[in-house]
Amino acid sequence: MMRNLNCLEKMSAAFSKFRCSLLLALTLSMAAVSVCHAAVGTGPTGYAELVRQVAPCVVTVMVEEQTESAGQRAADRAAGGAQYSELRALFHTMLAGVNGAEPAPTDREMSLGSGFLIREDGLIVTNRHVVTGATTVSVKLADGREFAAQVIGADATTDIALLKIPAAHLPALRFKSSDKISVGDPVIAIGNPFGLGQSVTAGILSARARTLEQDPYIDFLQTDAAINFGNSGGPLLATDGTVVGVTSAILSPSGGSVGLGFAIPAETVLAVVADLEQHGKVSRGYLGIEVQTMTPALARALLGDNAPKGVLITAVDPQGPSAGALLASDVLLSVDSKPVEASDLGKVVVRLQPGISVLGSVMRNGVVLSVPLLVGQLPDPPPDPMHSGDRDVWVPSLELGVASTTEDIRKALKAADETGGLIVTQLRPDGAGALAGLKIGDLVTHVGSTRLESAEQLASVRVPSASLPLLLRVVRNGSPGYLAITGTAQH
Repeated sequence: MMRNLNCLEKMSAAFSKFRCSLLLALTLSMAAVSVCHAAVGTGPTGYAELVRQVAPCVVTVMVEEQTESAGQRAADRAAGGAQYSELRALFHTMLAGVNGAEPAPTDREMSLGSGFLIREDGLIVTNRHVVTGATTVSVKLADGREFAAQVIGADATTDIALLKIPAAHLPALRFKSSDKISVGDPVIAIGNPFGLGQSVTAGILSARARTLEQDPYIDFLQTDAAINFGNSGGPLLATDGTVVGVTSAILSPSGGSVGLGFAIPAETVLAVVADLEQHGKVSRGYLGIEVQTMTPALARALLGDNAPKGVLITAVDPQGPSAGALLASDVLLSVDSKPVEASDLGKVVVRLQPGISVLGSVMRNGVVLSVPLLVGQLPDPPPDPMHSGDRDVWVPSLELGVASTTEDIRKALKAADETGGLIVTQLRPDGAGALAGLKIGDLVTHVGSTRLESAEQLASVRVPSASLPLLLRVVRNGSPGYLAITGTAQH
């Protein structure tokens, strides 16, 4: 599982998904950790000795998770999501059993990610998006042993999760500040891409302090070491075997590696791990505002000033901590005596302790004011919409499955004007529904003149016949029409 920051963000959520703050760095030594010793250079044999030493510390994280709703799956098929279907088929192939058979469809789906041991008593670091939505989590060690894993805590902001397995005397990796390596230094990534098994890729540290649009709170390390779905949560290692980052994201138009991989720096990970182990969560500050960069033109329009400073507030959450204290069109100059810009405001605010008050410097109507600001708790992102929705319901009289719909599903079906209805999710090939011409992805809105509000309504209808057909109103590709279900093939 890997967050693709382009068109596949929603898809990767099924193999677990879509998202990052720096805390004050803690000490980088972990006295209780038994480490995988790997103080070796590359030498004439490349990275073989390094990999031999560190590979036992890298684990596969296996997740059973709630899949996207039956209605969402049917809508994806009806909308002709070829890329979605091809990717899903690829992953089903990779995760199939030894006979290559595709798993039977259920409301649960298995997905894989990576992680690594950081302490000999079974403490493991991985990405939060690997375990988000999981019903069960298990870990497979390099020696083949498997353990049920407990999720100690997960942090949405940095996308770090901490797991614990009931094992002891395990090998573990140690961290090193990412400041100790330079751009251009070699690094390796170890993980489980596409469920193939443990794989190693090599590259260099390409850049530092990369801020991605979907993760504005973290300064990523960038590497050209190949990272793909399934690498998420694995270590990015220096050549002495120390962890300098946790692989988390790729930037790719295709969903595969194009040499733009991103890792969460080790010092950030350590700070988060400490809070997760102690509290099960990380508390971060939140002001509840949206901002944009001040430009000379905006500054002149607002202030008659051609030397812009600070950030322009564009919206204030009416339920947030800054409601009544800050206004849209205010220019926020500093928070807690720290000057702010649009690129770093989030990183400044998340370091603040929720519940405290700080002073903000604001220019309002040309006057600089000191405004007390209450710091709130940064909320977690909303759940992925692909995991919301109902399971489908089998309609025995019509031999088909249906599920309730959402506004998003109806939009995907080009039926945004409809206020309800049921989506067809499965059809028995010789069943009454299929013989009448129904297709997966059809939106059924009425039985006769009765509007359908729930799947149970349709599930209770009588068995149709040629002498007493059942009339359904159906919307397909945005166009409504009626079908008469007779239980025989339509001519």
